Amino acid sequence: MPTLDLTRFPRLPLLTLPTLIEPLDGLTRHLGGALNGVRIFVKRDDVAGIGLGGNKLRKLEYLLGAARAEGADTVVTVGAIQSNHARLTAAAAARAGLACELFLTRSVPREDPDYTGNGNRLLDDVFGAKVHELPGDADSVAAAEARAIELRGTGRGVYVFPSGGSSPTGCLGYVNAAAEILAQAEALGLDFAQIITANGSAGTHAGLVAGLAAMDLDPRLAKSFAVLAEESRARAEVLEKANATLALMGLERRVTPDDINLDGRHRGSGYGIPTEGMLEAVRLMARHEGRLLDPVYSGKAFAGLLHDVRAGLYPSGAAVLFLMTGGTPGVFAYKDALAG
Repeated sequence: MPTLDLTRFPRLPLLTLPTLIEPLDGLTRHLGGALNGVRIFVKRDDVAGIGLGGNKLRKLEYLLGAARAEGADTVVTVGAIQSNHARLTAAAAARAGLACELFLTRSVPREDPDYTGNGNRLLDDVFGAKVHELPGDADSVAAAEARAIELRGTGRGVYVFPSGGSSPTGCLGYVNAAAEILAQAEALGLDFAQIITANGSAGTHAGLVAGLAAMDLDPRLAKSFAVLAEESRARAEVLEKANATLALMGLERRVTPDDINLDGRHRGSGYGIPTEGMLEAVRLMARHEGRLLDPVYSGKAFAGLLHDVRAGLYPSGAAVLFLMTGGTPGVFAYKDALAG
């Protein structure tokens, strides 16, 4: 099996690897023939590590490694009010003994207490982050960079993380995950026809694409469902970040637009706005597996997977792997939508 060596990049371990791969036996029994003989497996990045887990921890391992290597004592990042990345940055910074400041925008048109004060937003405070709330149209990156300059002026060492942790450095987390998945598949005697994830800031998909390309495998094995940007923009972001990650690794290999396997049809009317497919997916997973998908990311992506399986996109007997990327606290911010 092809191998990767990322040991030259500083990394701060935050989760126990590898995360488990498990079959969805309960969901398979319930849906039966609707799955057309396709076997669905999940990779449990949602329950790994600190801060209630999630895919952002893989990115944060490398981002915090870089921050520490540069002598930072403070990390600053951006996101929406219910940002999983912000919550896990706060948790990881607490674990690493670093100060943390978050610039959070009101990107979803909601003002109810469940959304503005519960879920991830509550945990940001519990983990001790300093939170700056901004209007939805604010330039949070500019605000974060300005704050970093201000803090550096007082002698602080500041490292700014991008939205979702999706810089080339952060994407290394899912380069590593691509190799991890292939090793697990080999050990389990499985040959996954597809590795599927949600696409918000594009880093998880880009890391998988870069990892597969670096191992001379087909980058289209990784597929994402866009939940933040519209399809054309999401596709461009994956392409740019995957190639930037390959360049960071010192590789000459580059991917092309044809290598980006992405579907934007299950995003709905906008980021963080519920869809019927998402609600069905979250309830099916909860009621037949006892596992939680989040309403913003993995719920919409799993709705896309179910649509593809029901439509016969994969042959009978095929095995597909879905990344459970976390976001569990977000469930509590969507009480009214999920309670039915």
